[in-house]
Amino acid sequence: MTIAADPTSFRALQAVSQPHAEPETGALSSHPLFGLRVVDGTARQVIDRLLTPGSRHRVAFLNAHCVNVLARDGAYADALATADAVLPDGIGIELAARMTGRRFAENLNGTDFVPELLRDAARRGLSVFLLGGRPGVASAAADRLCLSIPGLRVAGTRDGYDGMAVEDAAIATINASGADILLVALGVPQQDTWLARTAPRLCPRLTLGVGALFDFLAGRVRRAPAPIRAARCEWAWRLAMEPRRMAGRYLWGNPVFMLRAACHAWAERDEVALARRGIDVALAGGALLLLSPIVLLLVAAIRLDSAGPVLFRQTRIGRGGRPFTMFKFRSMHVDAEARRAALLAQSDRAGVCFKSRNDPRVTRVGRVLRRFSIDELPQILNVLRGEMSIVGPRPALPEEVAAYPARAHGRLSVKPGLTGVWQVSGRAEIGFDKMIDMDIAYARSRSIWLDLMLIACTFRAVLGGRGAY
Repeated sequence: MTIAADPTSFRALQAVSQPHAEPETGALSSHPLFGLRVVDGTARQVIDRLLTPGSRHRVAFLNAHCVNVLARDGAYADALATADAVLPDGIGIELAARMTGRRFAENLNGTDFVPELLRDAARRGLSVFLLGGRPGVASAAADRLCLSIPGLRVAGTRDGYDGMAVEDAAIATINASGADILLVALGVPQQDTWLARTAPRLCPRLTLGVGALFDFLAGRVRRAPAPIRAARCEWAWRLAMEPRRMAGRYLWGNPVFMLRAACHAWAERDEVALARRGIDVALAGGALLLLSPIVLLLVAAIRLDSAGPVLFRQTRIGRGGRPFTMFKFRSMHVDAEARRAALLAQSDRAGVCFKSRNDPRVTRVGRVLRRFSIDELPQILNVLRGEMSIVGPRPALPEEVAAYPARAHGRLSVKPGLTGVWQVSGRAEIGFDKMIDMDIAYARSRSIWLDLMLIACTFRAVLGGRGAY
């Protein structure tokens, strides 16, 4: 069967494209994990959503310990399943997501997330009620919050012992306080099952189960130093601080959780995605070995032609809007980024993506590299790292994505690629709007066979050099 590289070969693909549905305003994306929908968003996005005027939310956090508990506690599992938002908390959840081929935009652990939410709440004039902890802990935590967050209004506090001995009295006190936000620190699973059971009777429009937050704020439990938190090893610090209480949770619980995560990933495996990833690794790894001698010559040529590093690193936007560092052979002078703004008016391409046929920033060797797309070869490393695929939309710059119309975000639903419909159909000769149509059509209709066809077409497109500059 003969495969043509002409853009008309892809009319059938483009024909299946329908207008891209715009997401609900303020809606948060999520990933399926352990039978739950776990929020995938930055702290800023989540806070804006939770504090939207007129909205009501019951929020839970999910960490490795929570997963182990919900596996044996049906009431707790129901409480998380019915929560309005389940937030990812800790490296265990991040690792579990990666096993399924997904990544969260941010780790939203409650100890850092809740104070940030309360800072925003204070600016909006919202009040908070603290419920739970040993006697005196909630009031000490409230004092600490008021000192660290100017303008925060604490509507009241109540401990988790005598203060909750009579449930009706506790709920009446919370409602009478007029609090907008309720923080409940009863530990897992009690805090979330209590919130789920009493939700119809509670007036605060935002409720959160916050675990050991009050103990941290009150100084009863020391948080790990910043370097340990940055290394994602706070669990080891807590184990060292409270070995008797935390030994079961971490020494036994962590291995059990990882086994659960592996079983979950196996049950959720996408055989097509695994096959696509296998093709990516095989082709990228083979190309890396085969082209190694040529790469050495290219390194020497780039070094001799102009000053600067051989590799050019640039932040691009990948699947789901996540930034990553993309690699290319440097084809421009080292001051290219600084000169870009002055050249925007000279773009030969309509739309938000800049492209100039006579770009003065390109070096002599760079023009040859670009003519045959050789400058893209280091992106083999991005493919092996899982940030890119062999086939997919080209990764865009952050400022380009920021200027996208709503429908253009549909091209971010798949991994960016080394090649794709746009690349084999004329590259820079294709306008922005048409490129978006092509990429959205590919994202909705992609298959292993289509990927193989586009890979085959790429060789002719590279040799022809159409739209490459």
